[in-house]
Amino acid sequence: MKLPYICSKNDCCCRNTGCDPGTDLPKIVLVGNPNVGKSSLFNSLSESYAVVSNYPGTSVEITRGKGRIGNREYEIIDTPGMYSLHPISEEERVSQRMLFGEKPYVCLHVVDARNLRRMLPFTVQLLEARLPLILVLNMMDEAEDRGIEIDRAKLSRILEVPVFGTVSSEKKGIEELKTAIADFKPSGKVPKIEYGKNIDPRLEEIEKRLEDAGNFGISKRALGLLLLQEDRTAFEKLREKGKEKGCEEKDCFGLQALAEEASKQADCPLTYLIALQRQTYVNGIMEQVMPDTDPGDTEGPGRRKEKSEAAAKKAKPGAKKIGLAENIDSILTHPVLGIPVLFLVLYFGLYRFVGVFAAGTVVDFLENAVFGEHINPWISAQFTALVPYPLLQDLFVGEYGIITQAVTYAIALILPIVGAFFLVFSIIEDTGYLPRLALLVDGMFKKIGLSGRAVIPMVLGFGCSTMATMVTRTLETKRERLISNILLALAIPCSAQLGIILSILSGNPKGLLIWAGVIILEFIFIGYLAAKVLPGKNPTFILELPPLRKPRLSNIAVKTYSRMHWYFLEVLPLFVMASVLIWIGKLTGLFALALKVMEYPTQWIGLPTDAAAVFLFGFFRRDLGAAGLYGMHDSGFLTGVQLVVAAVTLTLFMPCIAQFMMTIKERGLKTALAISGFIFPSAFLAGFIVNTLLDALGVVL
Repeated sequence: MKLPYICSKNDCCCRNTGCDPGTDLPKIVLVGNPNVGKSSLFNSLSESYAVVSNYPGTSVEITRGKGRIGNREYEIIDTPGMYSLHPISEEERVSQRMLFGEKPYVCLHVVDARNLRRMLPFTVQLLEARLPLILVLNMMDEAEDRGIEIDRAKLSRILEVPVFGTVSSEKKGIEELKTAIADFKPSGKVPKIEYGKNIDPRLEEIEKRLEDAGNFGISKRALGLLLLQEDRTAFEKLREKGKEKGCEEKDCFGLQALAEEASKQADCPLTYLIALQRQTYVNGIMEQVMPDTDPGDTEGPGRRKEKSEAAAKKAKPGAKKIGLAENIDSILTHPVLGIPVLFLVLYFGLYRFVGVFAAGTVVDFLENAVFGEHINPWISAQFTALVPYPLLQDLFVGEYGIITQAVTYAIALILPIVGAFFLVFSIIEDTGYLPRLALLVDGMFKKIGLSGRAVIPMVLGFGCSTMATMVTRTLETKRERLISNILLALAIPCSAQLGIILSILSGNPKGLLIWAGVIILEFIFIGYLAAKVLPGKNPTFILELPPLRKPRLSNIAVKTYSRMHWYFLEVLPLFVMASVLIWIGKLTGLFALALKVMEYPTQWIGLPTDAAAVFLFGFFRRDLGAAGLYGMHDSGFLTGVQLVVAAVTLTLFMPCIAQFMMTIKERGLKTALAISGFIFPSAFLAGFIVNTLLDALGVVL
């Protein structure tokens, strides 16, 4: 399967393949709430693939692609989900800054047709900002199933923008939308909303003072409303304009003082007053385009009829009171009932499929039968015959050779485990279970300084901690990002490491329980400690809850393939690099010296000195260290207790080079060094405590 062109703004694909979206192409910008189908629509317009997920945070960066519509080529831009031009989360701010900086040919505001009343205020904001707009009512099939009827023609006349209904997942309505894009002409209409005596006079004053300031990317009215809400990006733009005009003062135009004065004189927050007036304006529109709905209802007459019939049956014994979806939702998010469901997902998804089947059956077959008995002996014999130099033989087919270790481990050991994990993960996210899991764990995560949103990078960490470290940027506060980074580096094993550990402990249930218990306790204890030590407040929890859906086989296949492709391209060069570094280290004596140093803490936790190599390999990559542990287990070098101690220490050990480099990129060098400096001794301390307790209690595993 060949993936078509897709390029993220700062993505490595641009650097590696030289792709360039081209700044001279007219831009089509997709904006809207999370989980409304923007990424799916992006795929249809750009003929490129982007991972479509049922939770916010997939579009970590702005994703760019090319697409031909009619006789013209366009640059298609998919932005992270946002609820308003006045952002709350960091990912919303990314989208806001993009709208400030780009000059779009057209903005496609994608909304969930089932929740038009809730999403239309953002449409009004975009119109106030004078952005060229087409309104896309997506998920029309689900809206119609609920009996929701929207007069799109009347809505288009009221807003004076094109309005189209689509089902982006099935590509319905896409051709009509493409025609509208090709023929698009902006109307220039700005909604006239009266915001009240506390806001309107000051808004007019702000607009007057901004007359000579220049272009801000959005209208002065929209900018003024953001300034009155004390928006950070708006003030940054204002200071930039001031510096362009030679003013170095913080408040060159006197607007910050004006906004602060307006805020003090108002009876309640200006953000609330502005949102209230916008919603009132939208309610007036809704009465015309959906006359059968009331302001609190977004479900339509058909759905209300179902509800009223259900309510009428309440008095009847044994009558069904709520639908199947609501029943399932109530179980998945219930603080007690949701836990067994989570354990079932972990047991069958991670343990049985990834740990037992992939890491056991598949890896055994590939490593022993395919590579061990056929490929490696043949390649070693051929290479030794062709290259009669022991030095090069050692590099390619020696104990730690590029072929005999790097390629074998990458293909026979790591790839099946990672592929199995990403398959399970794609199924889970396609159903919409991840947001419900976030809701379930939010209360528990608050104890360790995180919100339920952090479950997304934590779960991703079980696939690849490097990828998960990058996704932490979607979390709301710097404190939350730092805590999640520490926990990812410390107590979240990647899929390959997890699969191998589950495989070698699968025949030792007591040892597996001890290992899991120690890792969970370490996760909770360090998270709780970090939440107490690091300054700041617990984050708010804002997450769109999408409907539960049957996973699509095509989505799962492409997601799994793309993630495996990304992971393999990253892991194979690093495994080769590790083999080369070990080879150089053996030649220079540095490898022997590093092993000698690692022997001391290794013996301290009750392991043989040979196990030092496992931890040294673990620094190059976690999965490489786990592969070394797998080899020692296979050879019978470790007792049951030693195996558990080694598994605990290795899981808690320092992040691999790739994750370390990503931490430097996200948090800075000092923070990355501080995290690693804390984790290294704490991992061996945990191993020492486990070994001491098991010895003292006389436990035999």
